[in-house]
Amino acid sequence: MKYYSTNKNSETVSFKDATIKGQAPDKGLYFPETIPQIEKSLIDNIEKLSNEEIAFRVIKPYVGSEINDDDLFKIVSETVNFPIPLVKVNENIFSLELFHGPTLAFKDVGARFMSRCLAYFIGRDAESGLTGKNKVTVLVATSGDTGGAVAHGFYDVPGVDVIILYPSGKVSPVQEKQLTTLGKNIRALEIEGNFDDCQQLVKQAFTDEDINKKLFLTSANSINVARWLPQQFYYFFAYKEWAEKDRPPVISVPSGNFGNICAGILAKQSGLPIHHFIAACNVNDSVTKYLRTEIFQTQTAKATLSNAMDVGNPSNFIRILEIFHHQFPDLSKNLSSYSISDEETMETIKEVYEQSNYLLDPHGAVGYLALKRFLQTHPGRKGIFLETAHPVKFPDAVEKATEKKIDIPSSIFSIMNIEKKSIKMSASYESFKNFLLD
Repeated sequence: MKYYSTNKNSETVSFKDATIKGQAPDKGLYFPETIPQIEKSLIDNIEKLSNEEIAFRVIKPYVGSEINDDDLFKIVSETVNFPIPLVKVNENIFSLELFHGPTLAFKDVGARFMSRCLAYFIGRDAESGLTGKNKVTVLVATSGDTGGAVAHGFYDVPGVDVIILYPSGKVSPVQEKQLTTLGKNIRALEIEGNFDDCQQLVKQAFTDEDINKKLFLTSANSINVARWLPQQFYYFFAYKEWAEKDRPPVISVPSGNFGNICAGILAKQSGLPIHHFIAACNVNDSVTKYLRTEIFQTQTAKATLSNAMDVGNPSNFIRILEIFHHQFPDLSKNLSSYSISDEETMETIKEVYEQSNYLLDPHGAVGYLALKRFLQTHPGRKGIFLETAHPVKFPDAVEKATEKKIDIPSSIFSIMNIEKKSIKMSASYESFKNFLLD
């Protein structure tokens, strides 16, 4: 499999090179030259297959011969070695719980897969292009859960330094602890700005000749194919558990940078039976407005309760356009979008807890309400929303809505009293550049 840049001004590269480089030299995102079609036997026999076998067969065409089969199977086995259950909330709505990994967020899968691929390439290939720079420096901007997942996925990986940029005061206390307490090869920069500021600093560093002469940079955001592509696994696992195979589900995805939903749409285009996708957005709803007007306008990110979705210029939306060859009619047939306010988010957490005894986090609440609205105008359909983070990450909102104290998992309890280690920094590129060069 070869990968081209969405800006069409860079050479095609292998999966290995796309993983190591992160972003194309022309500032585009790497995209597979073809979308492989899943074997019919996988779909027909999916209930009999292990999650490891499903993940291996889904990702193999994208990796090609860059990783041998035994090692690739080991990588995917370590990536998905925790439960991803489909839980019934009511007669028509089910929750796909993606928060049972080590950092209690859906991004554990992508971060674990990418870290293991990168470690494999560094360890295997002395000609990988890393010679002379000794280490890979992973730059990642986070609006919440990416930082913790990347920190834990890459913690103590030989040959890799990780620098995480996060917006000061705009991530939850649990999220902040997860990305600032590890130390060793993990460093956190607390940026005085919003997520878009953090993301812009990372993007600018990738095109800075001075920095690239000194450091070998890659990204662990979902712009990296090794972070983005394995998110397809969730959707295959959901279909495996879906009882009504003759009536494929509608799937609602809480969407910020649009990597997760893009992976789901890619899975659908490769042959996974999914009826329709919903991009569930908070008030950062540039895509919601685009689907209504056919005009895409970036926004200044606004802080919300569902902070991992506070993105005004979603990077991965270009990949969704690429899947549909930039044809709006094809896109709008497959994707709907709703914008959910903080007030509606709180009401939904309260309502679902009272009616179904199910505890939502703010992101899951946005996904639930968007799905509910779609189903109200499409009778006879049933659907799945993605519950992307454990409610304990957002105790203020969840406890206020439900009037219930959240039980703290032991993995979280152990880090809450550890002092955070972060470097406060302005959102100026000059300050960030000087930090990297020093």
